[in-house]
Amino acid sequence: MDQEVFDDNKIEHIPINEIRPNPYQPRKHFNEHALEDLAQSIVQHGVMQPIVVRKSIKGYTLVAGERRLKASRMAKKTTIPAIIKQITDEEMMVLSIIENLQRENLTAIEEAESYQQLMTHLELTQVEVAEKLGKSRPYVANMLRLLALPSRIQKLITSGKLSSAHGRTLLPLKEEDVMMTVAQKSMRENWSVRTLEKYVNDFVFRAPRKESVTQKPKLIRQYEAQLKDLYGATVDIAVVKKTGRITFEFTSEEEFKRLIDELSNKE
Repeated sequence: MDQEVFDDNKIEHIPINEIRPNPYQPRKHFNEHALEDLAQSIVQHGVMQPIVVRKSIKGYTLVAGERRLKASRMAKKTTIPAIIKQITDEEMMVLSIIENLQRENLTAIEEAESYQQLMTHLELTQVEVAEKLGKSRPYVANMLRLLALPSRIQKLITSGKLSSAHGRTLLPLKEEDVMMTVAQKSMRENWSVRTLEKYVNDFVFRAPRKESVTQKPKLIRQYEAQLKDLYGATVDIAVVKKTGRITFEFTSEEEFKRLIDELSNKE
């Protein structure tokens, strides 16, 4: 589908004021300085790559090319080169996300929200979303975990003050105020993800009594990390004498159902 959409299409110049925004656009933040630079380029050279639109009852609906459309408006253009497509809502949604992912324009939170949007509106599983977008299932699962973070932590990630990996590492802390305190300490002291993970683990699993905590063997910690990457969830492996326990942590009913589905379908 993705390749066919852009091949062998006629380019037309259509009125900009007849183009409505894409309702499935995952990107919410646009760099104003970059838009101004693009607008200046359009003034000098025109729009080098056509946008993609879908014909609607009145005018057109944008499918791909919002930056070019915004910059063209800034450049006071009245028309814009466009390819007019006959596509479904599903194709429109997927194309919007793919364009932004390929251009690396989405923030981590916007990317996670786009995956959630596909799952909700198209009733897709994480596996199906991964297949449609050419991503691995664990990658999609890890991105979706960001949506379980409080909005204040999400804003730190969106602004670039905190990485998405740091954000996911904060999830076991559960309480928003605790997350913010630790996040600020991490940013202030420029912690690596590994340093933050050790701090969070020590914080979460700290014994209430003055008892020595035995460090887990390196092999066990490696297995925990492998399972975490595979299933996109925090994993704890505990071994007492000859009895072992593997615990998967989830933060919502949806994540619980996702884990059950993943565990049930593993070959």
